[in-house]
Amino acid sequence: MNTRESRVDKEDMSVKIFIDSARLEEIEKAKHYGLLDGVTTNPSLIKAAVEDLKKKGESIDIAGYIRKILTTAEGKPVSLEITETSHREMVAQGKKLFALFNPVANNVYIKVPINPSFGNQEDRDYQGIQTIRDLSEQGIPVNCTLIFTPEQALLAAKAGAKFVSPFAGRIDDDIRARADIPFGKADYFPAEGLYQGDVLLDDNGIVSGIDLVRQIVEIFQNFAVETEVLAASIRNARQAREAALAGADIATLPFSVIRELLVHHKTAEGMEKFTQDIVPAYADLMK
Repeated sequence: MNTRESRVDKEDMSVKIFIDSARLEEIEKAKHYGLLDGVTTNPSLIKAAVEDLKKKGESIDIAGYIRKILTTAEGKPVSLEITETSHREMVAQGKKLFALFNPVANNVYIKVPINPSFGNQEDRDYQGIQTIRDLSEQGIPVNCTLIFTPEQALLAAKAGAKFVSPFAGRIDDDIRARADIPFGKADYFPAEGLYQGDVLLDDNGIVSGIDLVRQIVEIFQNFAVETEVLAASIRNARQAREAALAGADIATLPFSVIRELLVHHKTAEGMEKFTQDIVPAYADLMK
């Protein structure tokens, strides 16, 4: 059955919002506001957060800081990234990370790249898939990262990944860069693609990061794939909206974008008018 009900439970039909941050204060705020469904991190973000705390005089190490993130998330998925690049080392590191941190709150997902090859390392092209398979078979949930094609997402799902993370913003960056179009990272990129003259720019049939998300969702729906599509590298509120329209199960957002989702100038204008028009007798009823 080619419906979303075939992929997720009805109670999970809304888009989940993960925060893409290692800043504990941002994670705590998102949780306090009722907007935290999960957390994605990477080693660089964690290191920077810990170093900032040390500069303020706090005594904490990376392991202790990760435990605080996991505890704060209260059972919501937290993705921790491996740093090795070979199958054997990635499996060993993934197992160690999971054994070390999952007991804290039972919410660790291991981030594994779809393809750890770089430069001239063709022998490693398959080792990400092997790692996903081996960790998944041992009951370790995997978030497959650095997805840039629908076929990469499909193979990761077949290997057992719980999440696949297409990097929407980076696809947009790449399309513009290859066409020599100047851009800022927060600049909006049309979901339907960008034309240069009469030519629709694309990356092997992918016309935008949101189009990448949409194609993955469509393939997963076609075959009732249970793996969840986690839209990553989301740069602005409009792109987050379009990820939801494309059918993403999850969007992982920087805290600044989460706030941007709530803001509109007419809302602010309406609140100003509303407060000016408050009837004192009515307000007194609530005192």
